[in-house]
Amino acid sequence: MAEMRFSQSVSARLEGGVLVVAIDNPPVNALSVHVRSGLVAALDYTVNASHIVGLVISGAGRTFIGGADIREFGTPPVGPSLPDVIDRIEAFDKPVICAVNGAALGGGCEVALACHGRIAGETATFGLPEVKLGIVPGAGGTQRLPRLIGTIAAIDLIGTGRAAKADEALALGLADAVVADPLTAAVAAVRDNAGRPLRRTGGMNVPAADSAAIDMAATKIIAKSRGQSAPAEAVRLVRAAGSLGLEQGLAEERATFLHLRDSTESAALRHVFFAERAAGKVETLADVAPRRIDTVGVVGTGLMGSGIAVSALTSGYRVVALEQTREAAASGHERIAGLLDKAVQSRRLTAEARDACLARLETTAEAKDLATADLVVEAVFDDLSVKTALFRTLDGIVAPGAILATNTSYLDPDTIAAATADPSRVVGLHFFSPANVMRLVEVVDCAKTAPDVLASALAFVKRLGKLAVVCGVTEGFIGNRIFSAYRREAEFMLEDGALPYQIDAALEAYGFPMGIFAVNDMAGLDIAWARRKRQAAARDPAERYVEIADRLCEAGRLGRKTGLGWYTYANGERMVDPVVTALIDAARVKKDIVPRAFTAEEIMDRLLMAMVDEGKALLAEGVATRPGDIDLVMINGYGFPAHKGGPMFAAQ
Repeated sequence: MAEMRFSQSVSARLEGGVLVVAIDNPPVNALSVHVRSGLVAALDYTVNASHIVGLVISGAGRTFIGGADIREFGTPPVGPSLPDVIDRIEAFDKPVICAVNGAALGGGCEVALACHGRIAGETATFGLPEVKLGIVPGAGGTQRLPRLIGTIAAIDLIGTGRAAKADEALALGLADAVVADPLTAAVAAVRDNAGRPLRRTGGMNVPAADSAAIDMAATKIIAKSRGQSAPAEAVRLVRAAGSLGLEQGLAEERATFLHLRDSTESAALRHVFFAERAAGKVETLADVAPRRIDTVGVVGTGLMGSGIAVSALTSGYRVVALEQTREAAASGHERIAGLLDKAVQSRRLTAEARDACLARLETTAEAKDLATADLVVEAVFDDLSVKTALFRTLDGIVAPGAILATNTSYLDPDTIAAATADPSRVVGLHFFSPANVMRLVEVVDCAKTAPDVLASALAFVKRLGKLAVVCGVTEGFIGNRIFSAYRREAEFMLEDGALPYQIDAALEAYGFPMGIFAVNDMAGLDIAWARRKRQAAARDPAERYVEIADRLCEAGRLGRKTGLGWYTYANGERMVDPVVTALIDAARVKKDIVPRAFTAEEIMDRLLMAMVDEGKALLAEGVATRPGDIDLVMINGYGFPAHKGGPMFAAQ
C-alpha cells in the first residue's frame, strides 16, 4: 500500500496488518501540534480498520522523539494536548508498540511509557530531563515511570534529568528488548499482542520498595539541587505515585507542571537553554568552512595540558604532547593515562576506548614532532615571555596551514600572535581546569584571526563536546574580567564591615557551590597576587584598592595548599580564622572605616551589580556579543547557579 499521511509530520505505511507510523519533524522529531494531531489521526484511522491489528510508532532519522517543540514555548496552546494524545495511546484497544531508534526524551519518553511495549535499538536512550528546564514532566512521566521501574530508579532518572542508555533501560524494565532492528521487532510484537490483553503502564501498581531506601534516594537528589524547586517537586510526585491513583496523580503532576512552567526558575533555565543554542554562532562565519583537524599538538602536560589532551583523545583526535625533557614527557604520558583510567573506572569510557586513545597518543621532548599537527594548543606557564618564545618556535615547525592556539587566562593574545610570521593563524582557546571535566571554552577572536581559523576553533570545541563562547580580546576575557570585578566588590565589603564567611554564606545560600573566598583559597591566593603586583605600576592611585589579600599572601597564607588563606584548614575542613578577622579589623582602622552590618540580600545585590556592570561594559566594548554569552560563562566557569539564569538574566 502507498504511504498514508496523517499530517505534515506524520506518515504511515501498512505492513502485514500493522500500521507503521513514522514521525518526521526535523531535527529531533519534536512533539509539535502537527505531530500530536498526526498521531491522533493515525489512531482514529486504525480504530475502525478491521484489517489493521495494531500500530508501531517510530521516529524518522536517528531520533525517536526529542521532546517538546521549543518553537511553541510561550505561545498559546493548540490541541490536541500531549497528555490527551498519551491517554489515547495507552487506552487504545489495539496494541501500540514503539520502536525507539534513538533518543526518547521528555515528551518522547512519556509517549513511550504510554505504549503497550517498548523495543529499543542499540543506540536508544530514554530520559525525562525536564528538571533541567525548571519544570517536571507534564504528561504522565512522574506517574507512569515508577509503575514501570520502581520508585527509587524513577527518582534517580527524573530527579537528575539524566538519560538511560539502551542496556540500562532494559535492565530497569523501561525497555522490553534491545535489538539491532527495532522497527522489525516492533512489528512482530504488535502481531504477537494482537487480540491479547494489553499491558497498560497506568494500570500497573508501583512495585513495593523499602521506605528508608526511598528516603535516601530522595535526599540525595534534593541535596544536590542547591535551592532549585523542580527536583524536589519531581521527587514528591514520584513518591506520590505509590499512594495516589493514576487519575489523581496525573492531575497533581499537571498542576505542578503548570505552576513551575510559569516560575522565574523555569524562565531562567529556559534562558540558559536558548543561550546555549546561540553560543558559538558567528553570523560572519555562516559560509566559512573550517580547516581539517586530525592531529592536535598540546604543549605542556600539567593539570591543564593533560586535561586538554584527554579531551582531544576521547573525541577521536591523534595527540602529540610536548614537554621540555624526556622525563617530563614520560610523566605526562602517565598523567594522561591516569586520567583515562579514571574515566574507565567511572564508566565514562570503556577499556577498549581507553586503549584506542593511548594508541593515538605520542608524548615527546622534541618540538619537531609537532610538525604533523593541524592545531597546536599551548598550556605552559602564563608568562608573556614564555608564551611568545614558544610561538616563535612553533611558527618555524608547524605547517603553514596549521593553527596555533593560546590557552592564556589573562595575557594579551594579540601580543602572543605578533611573535609569529602569520598572526592570522592564531586564536585563543581558554579552557577551564580541569579541562577534561569543565565544559566551557572561551574562544578568543584575536585582532588578526582569520575567519576559517575561528571557524576551525569552534568546530574543534564542538567536537570535544564542550560549550564554546566567542569573545574579543581584553584582559581576562569575559569570565576572569567579571570575576575580578566580583572579587573586588567582595573585598570592598570586607573593608566596609562584612567578613569572608558571611559573604561566602550569602553566595552559597543563593546557589553557588562555593563562596568567593573559599574559591580563592582553592585556586591559591598567589595567582591573583602575582597579577596585582604586575599591574601595580599602572594602577590609578585614586582608585579604591583593598590590601587585605596582599597582607595574607605576605604572611604565607596562600590558601588550601599552605593550610591557611582566608580560612584555616588545620583538619582539612574550612574554618573561620580569628587571625584573618583581626587582619581585616586592622585594615579598617588604617583607613578610618567604621564597619557596619550587612544582610545576605545586600551582599548579593552588591555582588550581582558588580558582575552586571562589568558585563555591560564588555557588551559595550564588543568583547562579548550577547548577554546570554556572559551568563553561560559565569554559570559554566564560575559556579553561578543555572536556575538563576546568570548575572545578566538575574539583573532583570
